[in-house]
This record gives sequence, C-alpha cells and structure tokens, in this order.
Amino acid sequence: MKDWLSLLRAARLEPFGSSQANPLVRAVVADSRKVTPGAVFVAYRGVARDGHAYIADALQRGAAAIVAEDVDQLAALRARGVPCALTANGREAFAWLCSAWHDFPSRAMTVIGVTGTDGKTTTTNLIYSILRAAGLRTGMISTVNAVIGEQTLDTGLHTTTPDADEVQHYLAQMRDAGMTHAVLEITSHGLAQHRVDGTQFDVAVITNITHDHLDLHGSREAYRAAKARLFEMAPVHVLNVDDDFSFNHLVKLPAQRRIFYSRETQPNGRYTDWWLYPPRVDHAQGRIEAVAFRHAGAQVPLTLRTTLIGDYNVSNILAAAGAAFALEIPVAAIAEGVAAVRGIPGRMERIDEGQDYLAIVDFAHTPNALEQCLLTLRPLTPGRLIVVFGCAGERDVQKRFLMGRTAAELADVAIFTAEDPRREPIEAIFAEMQRGVAAATPKRAEVIEIADRGAAILAACQMARAGDTVVACGKGHEQSLCFGTTEYAWDDRAAMRLAIRGIKPELGPPVGSLR
Repeated sequence: MKDWLSLLRAARLEPFGSSQANPLVRAVVADSRKVTPGAVFVAYRGVARDGHAYIADALQRGAAAIVAEDVDQLAALRARGVPCALTANGREAFAWLCSAWHDFPSRAMTVIGVTGTDGKTTTTNLIYSILRAAGLRTGMISTVNAVIGEQTLDTGLHTTTPDADEVQHYLAQMRDAGMTHAVLEITSHGLAQHRVDGTQFDVAVITNITHDHLDLHGSREAYRAAKARLFEMAPVHVLNVDDDFSFNHLVKLPAQRRIFYSRETQPNGRYTDWWLYPPRVDHAQGRIEAVAFRHAGAQVPLTLRTTLIGDYNVSNILAAAGAAFALEIPVAAIAEGVAAVRGIPGRMERIDEGQDYLAIVDFAHTPNALEQCLLTLRPLTPGRLIVVFGCAGERDVQKRFLMGRTAAELADVAIFTAEDPRREPIEAIFAEMQRGVAAATPKRAEVIEIADRGAAILAACQMARAGDTVVACGKGHEQSLCFGTTEYAWDDRAAMRLAIRGIKPELGPPVGSLR
C-alpha cells in the first residue's frame, strides 16, 4: 500500500485543493467495475465511453480517491471531502500512477520497445530469443502473450498493447522474478493512448510505417507521430533505412546512439553507430550473410540461419540484430537466437493435415502485410494462390480499397469474408473492398464473397488442388471474432484444420464484449 499524496507526487500529479485527507491506496484502476475499497479511480474520456460517468459508481464501490479531467466534477467531490486530483490527460495520469504504484519496475531493467505497422511481433520474439541466447534473464510482452520466466500469460482477444495497469503489472512481475531485460511490442494505439507512459525505455526499434489505423489517427503523419513517441522516450534508436516514411522523420529526433539497418542500401556514411546490411540472402537455404559496419570503420560479419521466409523477415531479423548490437550482444548469441525462432503463432504458420496443397494462416491485416504475404507465397505455389481475408468493421476504412486491389492483382482466387465486422454491415465492408477490385491493374483473381468465415475457409480448402496454396489472412493468433458488441471464440488455425478435413468451422461461445 501507498499513501495518496506520496503516490500523487511519484506520478507527477498534484492534489486538487489543499488540506486533503491522505488515505492509504490499495489499487489503481480505470474501470469502475474493478474498484475495490481503497482504490484510486482514474476517469477519462474514452473512445466509446466517458469515464466521468462512472465516478459515482466507483465511490459507491469504495474508491478512496478520484483522478479526473473534469474540473467541475472535481470541485463537487472536493466539497464532499473526497481526495482528488485534476489532470489534463487521464490516460497519461493512469499510466504514471500504475508505474508509481509498482515502484517504477522498468527502472530496474533494460527495456527494449518495438513498434511499426508490420513485423512487430516477429521482431520482438527475435530480440527476446537473442537476449535469452546471450544468457540474459529476459521477459517479453507481445500482442500474442507475455512471457515471464517460464510463465506464459495471455494478453487479450485482439492484437494491441495491454492497458497501462497490465503493462506495469507484467513489468513488476518480471522485476520481482529477477529479469534484467524486457522486450515490449508496442502498437500505435498503445502509444497514442499513453499505455506505456511511465516506462523507462533504453532502446527503441522501428520495423516500418505503412497504411493502418487511420480511423484512430486521422492521417499517416499523425500515425507516424504516435509511433515516434517511443523514440522520444528512448536514448538509442534502431531505424529502417529502407522505409523512407519512418526513417526521414525519426532520424531527425534527438538520440544518444543510432543503429541503421537495410536490406536494400549499402552503408553510405550517414550512420552514427552501426549499419547492418546483408550482401547475400539465400532464401532456399535459409541463410543470411550480413555485415555490421561501424562508423569508425570496424566491420563484423554475421552468418544467420533462419526458417522464417520472405524478404520482410530479412528486415525483421536485421532489426533484431540491430537491437542486439545496441546492447553489445555477442555475434554468436545473435546467430543462436535467430536460429532458435522457428516460427511465430499465426505468422505465416503452416497447417499440415496431410493434404496435397499448402495451407497457411497469417496475421496480414494491412495492405502492405497482405502484399508481402502474397508475394512471398507466389514463388512457393506452382498452382493457384487462394486467399481468404476481410477487413475489420468500425476501423480504418481506406485500407479496404487497398487490400481489395492487392488481392485482385496478386492472388488467383480471393474470398472476401468476415473479420470482426462489429456493428458495421458486412455488405458495406465488401463494397469498399470491391472498389479496390475494380481498380486492379491487371485484375488477376476470381473474387468471391462468403460472409461466414468458417464457410469461406472451407470453400477455399474444397477448391484447392495439388500444388495450390490456401492462406487465411487477418486473424493469425487471435482467439475471437467480433459481431455487434460480442466477441465469439474463434481460431483461424483450428478452423483451417477442420476445413482441410472437410468440416465446416463454427463460431464458439461468447467470450467477451465491447464496453
């Protein structure tokens, strides 16, 4: 427990008014349903709900103090003698309070943050594996799970950075378990909504910035600015030279050290520390021959072996190696760590039920990721490339056109289906995707609409012949589909296994709901 006023000071907040009571705090929450006696309740204006509407509920449940953005409500609370604090940004205050509540666990570890549009999870896992190969006690928080020692914890139904209370709880568990390093995958939502504020980062890594989440950010520039917040919090930056949109902005930010990586551009004198570049990549043998160049003239050869396929994974591996160089990890540990990553759940994951065609589940849910997925699978497919995918409802509308066009141009058969339509009519989503099909030049794919995702995957498997590839994109490792406000149990990998055996996959029971 901590006393209220000390917790406020640690979180860089001030009490609202003088002569406040100083109760002992037993928890910090932003959901009134989680309030227990002695908790601090933080109210802020969210996307779908205004937390200020739940202050009365929080007090009824026993909240000891309130932090809020609404000065009028706080004035009324102060008149009643309720300890309270005013903040301009409740999400930011919540993150700092959670970090302070756990005694700032990140300060006891070396913390590496990984962000970007595509490749975050793979790069995070590669860095984690490298640090473990170096003998470092390392924890990890990704959009798939959190790993603390030998314990693996689920981080939620949909891919995103956990809320601030969970992030700090995981970090505190890592610290208490003796972890010296932590690797965090961080989404733009997590950065824009301050979920990792109060965390002390040592190294920031970018994969790329392509088209995604414009529903939240409004523009690519605002999306990039959200990603850049991570680099404003870390002194060492690992940057992708090949991605102009991120590189040209992030390279201008202050940094103590910069590590550059590129699979396309040889060192040209711009780098300030290391530049990683692969002069030779043999996809057939899973071999990457790279060189790390230092500004002072030193060159370090790297021979890396991997089962991960695709040029985009070469970039992910170089990004992970760049983070390792930033931390002065031995080359042998980098090679061992890369080789140990055999695959990531739901990322280009092969499903084998003895069928005579290739079946893949991949998380590709952005225009760039879908393009890279199809370009990677095309050389591996002597027959037809059949893709099943959708676009999420109540999310970035612009990418529907782009993904429809990409599938029409690069696949042989494209089956449009449900992917978390939420409260939006799936016909409206399909219409936007079909606009992209109409703009395809040239249009290669036969396009079919099957709203039922289980029926769509079954249809793809039933039409597949020897030498074909069936790939289900967009859900990857995720464990639910959202219709209306209800989350239903769903796993694309399990669905693909059933479909290969000729069984139609069905939605499972409700497992959650939108608040």
